[in-house]
Amino acid sequence: MNSVALAGSLAAVPPSRIREIADMAFGMDGVLKLHFGESNQPTPEFIKTAAAKALAEGYTFYTENAGLPGLRQAIAAKYHELHGVVLDPRSEILITASGVQALHLSIRCVIDPGDEAIVLTPNWPNATAIAALHAGRAHEVPLAWDGQRHQIDLPAIEAALTPRTRLLVYASPSNPLGWVARPEEQDTLLNFCRRHSLWLLADEVYERIYFAGPAAPSILTLCRRDDAVIVVQSFSKSYCMTGWRLGWAVARQDLVRKATQLNEFIVSHAPSMVQRAGQTALRDGEAFVRDMTADVRRRVRLCYDALQGVPGVTVAPPEGSFYLFPRIAGLTDSFAFARSLLEETRVAVAPGSAFGRGGEGAIRICCAADESVLEPAMERLAKFIQDPIRFKI
Repeated sequence: MNSVALAGSLAAVPPSRIREIADMAFGMDGVLKLHFGESNQPTPEFIKTAAAKALAEGYTFYTENAGLPGLRQAIAAKYHELHGVVLDPRSEILITASGVQALHLSIRCVIDPGDEAIVLTPNWPNATAIAALHAGRAHEVPLAWDGQRHQIDLPAIEAALTPRTRLLVYASPSNPLGWVARPEEQDTLLNFCRRHSLWLLADEVYERIYFAGPAAPSILTLCRRDDAVIVVQSFSKSYCMTGWRLGWAVARQDLVRKATQLNEFIVSHAPSMVQRAGQTALRDGEAFVRDMTADVRRRVRLCYDALQGVPGVTVAPPEGSFYLFPRIAGLTDSFAFARSLLEETRVAVAPGSAFGRGGEGAIRICCAADESVLEPAMERLAKFIQDPIRFKI
């Protein structure tokens, strides 16, 4: 083999432990799949029809790097409708080819090589990995647990602060916890970042999958226009458009301007016809989102109720998203647990260790599958946990 090596810095970007479980599951028959963060519902017909119509109308050419003006206007209108927030669609919104790309652009815009980010965990692993991908470093700070609910651990965040810290990242509603930051908790994070001159990045991708209202509280309702705040969003979860790869970022004008420039050198822009479909989703999708969220809430509750009586299992009451993150007493290797569960029962879950510090000892269950999958999966999981031969609590 040629001795020319890959970049050594890539060693700081670990492989996805969720993907490892997925790759095992792909080779098995009859797997009850609860490991990926994806609804089993297909994209609704009115969105697919809008994409086909856009193709017929010639939306196959380049667009602005920032995205189609009509889509940016629709996003601004939706923020005003849901949160009473007024945004300038020309300068404060950037369309991206997925929420992941919005995360990439945002993190790259605020950290240089050697800079550091604080990431509140357990959290979807991409923020930590993206910081490493851009030669930065993430300090993972677990949320506190009071026996009923996860909470911001401000002393731990303070302790993680260094002279190279540039960014604080959190997700609400949380993947994997289902935790939703209350306005007073968001205010605590915002004021911390103001005091220490940090950027605050809020992953609000699951905003519409919220069980106490039409939308989870957004950090944007607390911001001044000059605040160093970024919100990353996506069409994937709320509109069942995971394969379409369409997202956006909302931020201060200087960041949106620079991220728009960088978009040219990464993907240029999201696909034109997909952007048009996204515009239709925002305009005509409220009934779908409402019904889908009610359905998700019922399925999450089904799983939550099934786990309540299992000895050694602790799980937070669900507040949003479509996940549960049950902790299992005595569990010290969640990946080995997930692998054994898959091999012996054909139930695929994500290991808690995949979600950073504070994740070990738990598993993530995606509850957005059909009830015909969830019910037997919960039965097999409960039996597996309680079997002293296979797993000791």
